[in-house]
Amino acid sequence: MGDFNLNLQTAEEHLDVDDAEGDVVLGVLDGSTPPEEWVESVARGNVLMLAIDGDLNKLASDFARDVKDMGGQLMHFRKFLVVSPPGVQINTDNL
Repeated sequence: MGDFNLNLQTAEEHLDVDDAEGDVVLGVLDGSTPPEEWVESVARGNVLMLAIDGDLNKLASDFARDVKDMGGQLMHFRKFLVVSPPGVQINTDNL
């Protein structure tokens, strides 16, 4: 092996790091949580992973437009609704 001058002490300075904000919030989309609560959570930068318990169209209709209007995304994946805030893309390349 050759000598390639790897300095791990300063490597962190050269990384392109976006300061991630928010959390991944797990929940159940069953109509028991007020739609405003989901919108506020996404507005704070959280990603929602909601297990769907009922009719998705009916359950998400009260907050989906607000999320889209703020620049967020919604994706139905298997039995879940994934909701991301503005600036966080849902990557479906591996599906």
